Formats: sequence, structure tokens, C-alpha cells
Amino acid sequence: MLYSYLSVGLLVLVFGLVLVRAVKIVPQANAGIVERLGRFNRVLGAGLTILIPFVDRLRPLIDMRERVVSFPPQPVITEDNLVVSIDTVIYFQVTDPKSATYEIENYIQGIEQLTVTTLRNVVGGLDLEQALTSRDSINAALRGVLDDATGKWGVRVNRVELKAIDPPPSVQESMEKQMRAERDKRAAILTAEGEKQSQILTAEGARQAEILRAEGDAQAAVLRAKGEAEAIEKVFNAIHDANADDRVLAYQYIQQLKEIANGQASKIWVIPAEFSGAAAKIAEAFKGKS
Repeated sequence: MLYSYLSVGLLVLVFGLVLVRAVKIVPQANAGIVERLGRFNRVLGAGLTILIPFVDRLRPLIDMRERVVSFPPQPVITEDNLVVSIDTVIYFQVTDPKSATYEIENYIQGIEQLTVTTLRNVVGGLDLEQALTSRDSINAALRGVLDDATGKWGVRVNRVELKAIDPPPSVQESMEKQMRAERDKRAAILTAEGEKQSQILTAEGARQAEILRAEGDAQAAVLRAKGEAEAIEKVFNAIHDANADDRVLAYQYIQQLKEIANGQASKIWVIPAEFSGAAAKIAEAFKGKS
């Protein structure tokens, strides 16, 4: 009886082991390589699959999603013999699990070494200024070379990015000084342009003010002259209408002489040529009145 229980238990254990080795589940976005008796048999996609126990072997699963790998900074010598440190990032994706498994031992390490070699070849033909300003062209060159080389590995390089290009410390210090001098130059130019514009606007404002002031003075003079002309015309008309005699005119003449004498700016008296005649008329007028 005990022997029967042991036999049944052993059979159950063996069946469990066989079932575990036979039934495999491949997660989504993964692929598996099945080898039968040591040789490639098929590629497994996501889902449930049945293997032949002790005959089929499932190799480690391969991630089919796009992956991002950042490689350590690499020293690269430029054409002008300067050592720059370049940090790269590679975006790649496995497209053929069979080639990625059998064509290369470690495709990530292969991509890293190929990136370093290609980077040194590309940047080695550029000087420092070109390397700093030609990131897009360097990225395109790296991607083209890597994509061609990794195609047989079942890997597609989607994008290559240069995270940083660090020149030597002495060169960085010189570049910072140059940039600082350039910023100071631009600031001085902007300040001079601002002062120039301010002076132009001030001069333009002063010119406009002078023009307006002159126009105002001219209009005021015209109005004053017009007013004086109208006043003279009114006085003349009033005298004419009143039919003033010589005595009235003589009296007004004396009043005007008094106003002239009171002027503060009058230093010299100018006696009109007809003053003697006017005086005679004044005397006659007053004699006639008496």
C-alpha cells in the first residue's frame, strides 16, 4: 500500500516537472528562441506555447521594445589636436530575435564599441568649433554607420544623440572669456544705440518745440498787428465821425508826448521835424479858446 502511494506521488512529481518544462508563457513585447536538441527551431511570440520536455529549450527572452542606452563619456581627439569628452545616447530596437541571438554575443556591447569607433572617426575630421556647432550632422553620420553595421545583428538604430561635448578646462575658460567679452560688446553697442536714439529723439523734440514756438509767435504777432490795425481804424473812424477840430488833436498830441517821456527805455528825445508847426497850432488853438 505504501509502495503504491510512493509510486503515485513520484508519478505526480514527474508529471509536474514535465508540465512545467513543457508549458511556457511569453509576455507581451518579448520574443523567445526555441532550440531543439541544441539547434534553432523557432521564434516564440507573446502568449502560451508548448515545448517538448527535455528536447526543446527556451533561451532567455529578448525585449522587443525600443531601448535607450547611455554610454560613458569618451575622449576624442579633434582635427586641431584637442581632446574633448563626448557623451552619447543610443535609441535602438531589436527587429530580428534570431540574428540578435546568433549573429553577435552581446549586441549592446557591440553597439557601444561601434559607437566609440565611429565617433572618433567622425569627430577626428572636425576641429573644435565644427564639433561644437555640427551636432546634427554628427548625429546623422553616427546613425547611418550604426544602422548599416547593426542591421545584420537584427538591431535597428533609431536615433543617436550627443548629450554633451566638453572641451578641455583651459579651452572652456578661454571660451567663457570670449563669450563674456562678446556679451559686454553687445551690451555696449546696445547702450550706445540707446543713447544715440535718445539724443535723436531729444533733438527732434526740441526742433519741433522751436517750430511750434515760432509758429505761435508768428500767429501772435499777426493777431497783435491785426488788433492794432483794427484799433487804429476804430480811433480814426471815431475822430472822423466826431469831426474833431485842431484843439482836440493838439491835446492828444501833448498826451502822447507825455507817454513817450515816461518810457523807461527812452534815453534820447527825438523831436519830430513838424514839432514847431504842431506847437504853433497848439498855441493858436488855446488862444482861440481864450
